[in-house]
Amino acid sequence: MIRTFIAVDFPAALTEKVADLQQHFSNYGVKVVTPEQVHITLKFLGDTEEAQIKPISDALQNVHVSPFEAEVRGVGVFPSLRHINVIWVGAEGDFDHLHTAVEEVLQPLGFKRDNRFAAHATIARVKHLPMDQKGQLVSTIKDLSDVEVGTMKVDHIILKKSTLTPKGPIYEALHEVRL
Repeated sequence: MIRTFIAVDFPAALTEKVADLQQHFSNYGVKVVTPEQVHITLKFLGDTEEAQIKPISDALQNVHVSPFEAEVRGVGVFPSLRHINVIWVGAEGDFDHLHTAVEEVLQPLGFKRDNRFAAHATIARVKHLPMDQKGQLVSTIKDLSDVEVGTMKVDHIILKKSTLTPKGPIYEALHEVRL
C-alpha cells in the first residue's frame, strides 16, 4: 500500500513568496511546510494498492477542465482561530470545477466523494502553541487574511505518492495529467 493524493503544485515563483510569508510564523511553535512541497490537494486518496495506480492514472486522463489562472491570496486556519491546527493560504480560480471532475472520474474506482473541498495550500502546522503566543499568532493571521501572494496558471494535475518520515513527508510524482 502507498499513500496517494492528487494535487496542483505551486510554481517556483510562488514558492519563494510562500517562503517569505512563512517568515511571519518563525517566532511561534509551528512547523512550516517546505515551500517547494506546498500544493493544493484536490483529492486525498489515502492508502492505495500499487495495482490501482495505473487505473487511477488512466481515469485522470478523463479530467476535461480547461487550464485556468488562479490567484493565491489570504491566510487562514483550520479548524478555527480558537484551536489552530493548520495555517493555509487560499486559492481562487476554477478549483471547484477541477475538484468535481477529479471526483467524477475516480468514483467508478470506488473512491468516495469528498464534499468538503476548499482550495487551499497548507503552509504550516501547529502541534503545540504556548498560551502566551496564541494571541500574537491570531493577530498575525488576521493581519495576513488579505495578503496577495500571486497568480499561477493551473494547467496540470499530479498523482503523488506521500512517504511519511520523522523529518516530514516526501512527495513523489507518479503521474501527471495536462489539462
